[in-house]
Amino acid sequence: MDLNHLLNSLIPSWNSAGLLLVYFTYLRLAGSVLPGKLVPGVTLSDGSRLYYRCNGLASLVLLVALLGLGAWADFVSPAVIADRGLELLSTTFIFSVIVTSLLCAVGSKSSSQSSSLKPYVTRNKLNDWWLGIQLNPHFMGIDLKFFFVRAGMMGWLLINLSVLGKCFENSSLSQSMILYQLFCLLYILDYFIHEEYMTSTWDIIAERLGFMLVFGDLVWIPYTFSIQGWWLLYNKVELTTAAVIANCFVFLIGYMVFRGANKQKHVFKKNPKALIWGRPPKVIGGKLLVSGYWGIARHCNYLGDLLLALSFSLPCGISSPVPYFYPIYLLILLIWRERRDEARCAQKYKDVWAEYCNVVPWRILPYVY
Repeated sequence: MDLNHLLNSLIPSWNSAGLLLVYFTYLRLAGSVLPGKLVPGVTLSDGSRLYYRCNGLASLVLLVALLGLGAWADFVSPAVIADRGLELLSTTFIFSVIVTSLLCAVGSKSSSQSSSLKPYVTRNKLNDWWLGIQLNPHFMGIDLKFFFVRAGMMGWLLINLSVLGKCFENSSLSQSMILYQLFCLLYILDYFIHEEYMTSTWDIIAERLGFMLVFGDLVWIPYTFSIQGWWLLYNKVELTTAAVIANCFVFLIGYMVFRGANKQKHVFKKNPKALIWGRPPKVIGGKLLVSGYWGIARHCNYLGDLLLALSFSLPCGISSPVPYFYPIYLLILLIWRERRDEARCAQKYKDVWAEYCNVVPWRILPYVY
């Protein structure tokens, strides 16, 4: 692909805007009408709490089924996203900028004193635009923060499926592509099966909705996490049996740590007396869990996330650093986030946090300070 073709491919179009509109409209309707578990969020500082309808899995299955029927009836091409990848990327980016600007404009004028809608405005307008002004802004009854992260995770799978459709169209399906697609599919399905766990994550309970989250959910997740699929679409990789087995091992270990740690934290928040690994949980200061994975290393769930990211890249071999952009970026991001979390926890829990750090000295990776 030459430079001119690349630049032309990045030009947004009304067709791409239409695809986004149809996608968001579907998510809005499916999220409203499909059955799902109603999950209470954390109690906010003013004593209120939001409730989330966790029907993402039903929405995803129905959407894939509808797209499958559309492809079978020649109504839509399975490769439509793969054919418009860069165009959709630029369109989604522009959408993210517009939405963030509207959120800032509306949020700054809010007079609500509720924890969700109270405006947090500083003298730094760029900082407010980047980090957001309101905690849980809504639009037409939609919790935008929860809506956008769902859209990003589903978008990731839709991009992968379209890339897979392009492989079939080109008769270029490889063992590496199958491995990558399988790992991502399992990870995304697991996310939606356990979607309620998202309601207790830091992004949902503490981060305000600004460009950092809007861009991260709508652009970064689907388009960055799928880099390996795009790369495999244009590059053939032959894996040995040993490499395939090792790759599967990395994925399984990463999944076990990631899902296990997050589940322990979520269950503990809901029921502090629930058994962990068959034993009553050990707690410091009545708040900080030191049992299970959380007694091995602080933020050990990040270790699982990193191993999973690595498993998505390993099917691409080692001939190029491009497919490893995601795990490298994630390593930098999680180290930075871990530092931010450490500072916040130290300020919030004070002496209790110091005691916790003495009991669990390792950070992310056991035996690493």
